[in-house]
Amino acid sequence: MLPFYALYALLCLLVGYLGRRREIGFAGFFVLSILLTPVITCLILLISGQRKNLS
Repeated sequence: MLPFYALYALLCLLVGYLGRRREIGFAGFFVLSILLTPVITCLILLISGQRKNLS
């Protein structure tokens, strides 16, 4: 059971990392992937817009 939780946490971190340059950022996508699932959050990530200020 522990490998399942470790894989889930790793996927949540990956989705958060991929969303770091989006509107809600790393923390937003990380929390969203914990609350929903990383797969659903990844779909949300694909349709979300990038940040306006990328400096």
